[in-house]
Amino acid sequence: MDNYNESSQERPKVNPFLSIWLHPKKTTRYMIEEKSIGFAILLMSIGYIGVTLTDLIDSTFLSDVSPWFIVIFCVIAAPILGLIGTAFSALVTWLFGKLFKGTGTYSHLFKGLSLTSIPFIVLIPFYLIWLFTSPESLMNSDFAGTYPWVIWPALLLTLVVVIWSLVITVGIVAEAHQIPNWMAFLTLLIPTIIFGILFIILIIVLFFIFGIFIGMM
Repeated sequence: MDNYNESSQERPKVNPFLSIWLHPKKTTRYMIEEKSIGFAILLMSIGYIGVTLTDLIDSTFLSDVSPWFIVIFCVIAAPILGLIGTAFSALVTWLFGKLFKGTGTYSHLFKGLSLTSIPFIVLIPFYLIWLFTSPESLMNSDFAGTYPWVIWPALLLTLVVVIWSLVITVGIVAEAHQIPNWMAFLTLLIPTIIFGILFIILIIVLFFIFGIFIGMM
């Protein structure tokens, strides 16, 4: 018992906001063993502010809304969207990970996948500047004026963050399920393909039904 307490106390502290960038597996293990579900929700609540701000691009229906109202909406919506998105992602990766004999629990996947929102935090100041200095260029897809300087670093960082978040996700799933990276990649790829096919089928069916309805009129 004393040995266990000693080893627990000697475990190095990890700052998830920094370590997730280069050490996703180490950070995931720390989250699983040391942090609670509540802490995971806190992480995604902060990170999803960046996610919701990036979703403002070409959101024409919000172009006439006050930037302050949009910011408040993003802050309120972030934990809700983060909870729903992470819960669904954890369920999918937990189930499909079993195909590769993954050992992670749903709780492990939920805690780990909450880390994927952290990179989006770096986007928050750029999109806030963009939102307050030129909301039309951010949300109006037909904007034809002069774009602000912040658009270029914002878009470049968005591309980097999205790609790196995918890389991080592979490491998180691999660590949570205790499987190789290539298996973790397939755990993410297989459901993506399945849902993509189902979405295409749904669109085809809806067009077919719509065509029949128009024909009957």
